Amino acid sequence: MTERRMIGPTKFEEYSEKYKEFLLMTRRDGIIEVRLHTDGGPYKHSWEAHTAWSHAWSDIGRDPENEVMIISGTGDKWVIGDPEVWNTKFMDWPKQKKLEQYHESLRLLENLIFCIDIPTIGAVNGPGTHCELATLCDITICTEDADFFDPHYLGGTPPGDGMLLTLQSMIGFKKAAYYAYTGKNINGQTALDLGIVSEVLPREQLLPRAWELAEMIMQAPRSTRHLSHSIISRPWKQALVSDQGFQLAHQMYDMAIDEEGALERLKKMQGRLMGKDVQ
Repeated sequence: MTERRMIGPTKFEEYSEKYKEFLLMTRRDGIIEVRLHTDGGPYKHSWEAHTAWSHAWSDIGRDPENEVMIISGTGDKWVIGDPEVWNTKFMDWPKQKKLEQYHESLRLLENLIFCIDIPTIGAVNGPGTHCELATLCDITICTEDADFFDPHYLGGTPPGDGMLLTLQSMIGFKKAAYYAYTGKNINGQTALDLGIVSEVLPREQLLPRAWELAEMIMQAPRSTRHLSHSIISRPWKQALVSDQGFQLAHQMYDMAIDEEGALERLKKMQGRLMGKDVQ
């Protein structure tokens, strides 16, 4: 009988190098830290990184040497929104690119939840958009100046790519609707009061505390860690299956018929997107 050749997972050395332009990865004693960044500083949103994230979650999740994952940002910002990514109106994107954007937007969150079988810790290191990457983690901590801000409705687009979905699940439909329509800042203390995060810390204490929590989690047996994560993440799996595709389709349909485009509307709130004027 011919022995079958099994195709193993990608090694840490390979995928950490592959995604280093968008994600800086370090690993120690089974704990992998993944930091969003652009040129070594705060991450500035781009479609290239948007695509890379979903692939990275898959590679990280398939590596059996990863036992706990920490997701954080770099410097004093979590994510800097960039209106210029909409320099070409979505309405004018080629049909194939629109389809690819739909699938990639789904995978960005789906792969984080369905491909990662280990405990996860989100450490929001400052203001910025796309906080759903951290709130989908098992444990979420943040700095005092974090800004859980969903810019979509204020930018003239339905909020369908994940932030509202996570808020609906965490704080309820009525409160989530209020924050979606008003775009009101949810700072660290408010996020703690609402139950979005579990701890609020000064920035210099954030990552050390994330590692402390990860090391505490590592004290349990491996099967306990993996199966506990499976239980804890199940509500997110249910929410994504039930509503993510529905919400995203509504957002992208509206973008596809938007003759004005989002660029000028987003430029008007550029201070918020850059992590400024977040009163």
